[in-house]
Amino acid sequence: MTAPRSAPPAGKRPQVPSRRREDADGRETDEEVCREVLQILSLIGDKWSILVVGQLRDRTLRFSELHRTVTGISQRMLTLTLRQLERDGLVTRTVHPCVPPRVDYALTPLGTTLLSSVTALAEWATTHRQQINDNRRRYDASSSQ
Repeated sequence: MTAPRSAPPAGKRPQVPSRRREDADGRETDEEVCREVLQILSLIGDKWSILVVGQLRDRTLRFSELHRTVTGISQRMLTLTLRQLERDGLVTRTVHPCVPPRVDYALTPLGTTLLSSVTALAEWATTHRQQINDNRRRYDASSSQ
């Protein structure tokens, strides 16, 4: 008989057990690689992670500075996003022993490698936003008739 599973603590994403599948030569299968890539993209591709990484591109920021500069994010969502980015090795968290406590966040070398992709995505969105908005208006107008 197995013990009942407990729910993950609040704010923690459930961990997917690793089911490594290897081919006859001991290499990972395409299915396994695809699953892991999709999991990573879902974590770093959400809007809050992209915005936090973008804000940390030039310098280290304190939590309160990040909260002010990432428009619309709640303190809880910022906390969860920073924890996940730290867990993935994209952000470092440095606690300074002072009163009041000071916590700084900075991109790691791995996090810095993400900047070119995030910047390219932001540039693409900026370049094509008007065309996309026009397409949305046309689509919405035709579906309401």
